[in-house]
Amino acid sequence: MTINQLTTRARNKDNFTTLQGYIDFCQHYLDFVAAGHLQAVIVSQNENHYRFWQYDETAGFQITRPINSQLMYQAAEFGAIRGNFISTLQNLRDIEDNAGLRSSLNNTVYSIQQSIGAALDGLPAGESNTARKINGDLFERLMQLILQEMGVAAVSGTVRVPVVVDGVEQFKMNYQHDLIISYEGDVKAIGSVKTTSKDRIDKIFMDKFLYSKITGSDLPHIAIFLNDVQRKGTAPKYGISSTFLLGHFKGYTVKLNPLDGVYYCDIRPNMKTEPIVKDHIKTLDHLLCTDIWSFLRHEDAVPLEITPTEE
Repeated sequence: MTINQLTTRARNKDNFTTLQGYIDFCQHYLDFVAAGHLQAVIVSQNENHYRFWQYDETAGFQITRPINSQLMYQAAEFGAIRGNFISTLQNLRDIEDNAGLRSSLNNTVYSIQQSIGAALDGLPAGESNTARKINGDLFERLMQLILQEMGVAAVSGTVRVPVVVDGVEQFKMNYQHDLIISYEGDVKAIGSVKTTSKDRIDKIFMDKFLYSKITGSDLPHIAIFLNDVQRKGTAPKYGISSTFLLGHFKGYTVKLNPLDGVYYCDIRPNMKTEPIVKDHIKTLDHLLCTDIWSFLRHEDAVPLEITPTEE
């Protein structure tokens, strides 16, 4: 495929209604890269494992978002594991937990989503907002499909939250969420799924705070992010900078309420070392391998009405 064919394919959400659709697209994109169709590969000046892929004149010499070469599979690597990804998810509870499995899960999700984002970076600069919206929507759907393959009831949509005063329900409020996780009809966890936490972290903490105040429950609230890096500098001296608001995260965690799980595919180094932060942020494999099953056992579940988002 050409980059224009890949970009056109990425823009059509109908190509991503199943997890297999995501897997197939990733393989097509990685094959394109492996075939030597890039104009150039630019190495980040400050963190050398990040790369920027530049397309040729057919895509206006556009340059992609930062790609973490330690997480992004190459075409042959992805081809070797892609056939087992869905069956692995379906049998994850019965597979022995190990570092290799966790790494593979994390890298596969990262590679799949970054292939979409990088392809959309081939669009003209005037369509960047469109590309950003499509990329975000497809990441939400990807996480829903992954959890569904694991046997977890997970949808995006609206929950109707009862407002109770003196034991009597007065009315209901509608809340839109990226990820609603339920079990046997009860909502067990609510999640936010974003490609980056930039400009969104405040709302995620406030959602949990307001929900807890309104319902009087401690329903788990989680956040799933792809990464928190962006390109900085000018060609050819590009580097990366972090979009993670460290002070905000620590402040909200200590003075408002901690989230029940924050997960990244591409976790930043300070998230693993910074006091407070390191206790609340994990890589995505922790959600898939262990934490999700704990959420499903949560006993403060609330019988809420759920209206799934129409695709």
